[in-house]
Amino acid sequence: MAQAYMTETGGGTGPDRRGSRLRSLYERLRRDGGIWRRGILTAALAVVVALVMLMHARIPNSIGNTGSLVETFLPWFGVAFVPLLLVLALVRRSATALIAVLLPLVVWLNLFGGLLGDKTGSGGDLTVATHNVNAENPDPTGTARDVAASGADVLALEELTAYAVPVYEQALASTYKYHSVQGTVGLWSKYPLSGVRAVDIRLGWTRAMRATVSAPEGTVAVYVAHMPSVRVKLAAGFTARQRDTSADALGEAIADETLSRVILLGDLNGTMNDRSLNAVTSQMRSTQGAAGSGFGFSWPASFPLARIDQIMVRGVQPVSSWTLPRTGSDHLPVAARVRVTTP
Repeated sequence: MAQAYMTETGGGTGPDRRGSRLRSLYERLRRDGGIWRRGILTAALAVVVALVMLMHARIPNSIGNTGSLVETFLPWFGVAFVPLLLVLALVRRSATALIAVLLPLVVWLNLFGGLLGDKTGSGGDLTVATHNVNAENPDPTGTARDVAASGADVLALEELTAYAVPVYEQALASTYKYHSVQGTVGLWSKYPLSGVRAVDIRLGWTRAMRATVSAPEGTVAVYVAHMPSVRVKLAAGFTARQRDTSADALGEAIADETLSRVILLGDLNGTMNDRSLNAVTSQMRSTQGAAGSGFGFSWPASFPLARIDQIMVRGVQPVSSWTLPRTGSDHLPVAARVRVTTP
């Protein structure tokens, strides 16, 4: 009696085969005694990065404003360092480093995870925009045309020069019936302006203003500000004393505002994380943080690294916030849609 024998060929891809591979990998790792000892330096770096992000508010500003410098670029600690540390941990095949990398990742997600989602809504009854147009802008007419095309009802411009002001006035005249320029900042509006005045931010010249915008949905106090520039110098660190003094003065002016609805538009030369802007940020909400998508970085325009151009509100509901396309400036314009009326 003949018997037939059947022989399986091929490696197979079933559960048993996959399970065998996992067991084999586990055994190799278990026999690798250095898996916990390797990558100690990478693990230590991961812990340092996590501590810097977690304790950023305790980093002193007494030496070169180090704390403010760290806070300005705080989001990049996770974006840049966590992937790099993860690659190093994998290259070193270090379990210790892989576990340590989770620390900065968790801290970063706790700080900035809320910005990753899209919080933009619909509706609103007032659109505002702000743009540092750059004193050396080679195409002020094109820049004016671009920001006007955003559909903003109220538009703030900063870093205006005496030469460029007439150019912007002419280019924006058909879109905005009302406007005022105070020093190097200006406000253009489709709705009547009143109570226009310069705001003293302790510079000796005018870089901030205030006006009442009589929108159909209600009156709003609109502030336009351009904080002094900051510099990073090897000898002096993050030089921002003049910016900080001006921020305190602006915060005092906003705190004394009698109208309940307030909008701040401008280049603050600092981010919402920078403690030196607390006089302003502690009493207002960022439209990007409340109703934007992502970080909304605005500077430098060629490769945005930080959001130093801000739209902040008090007594007004943010609905959406976004950056506009690049113009002839080194900043990106930013815009927001808000709800002035109270439901």
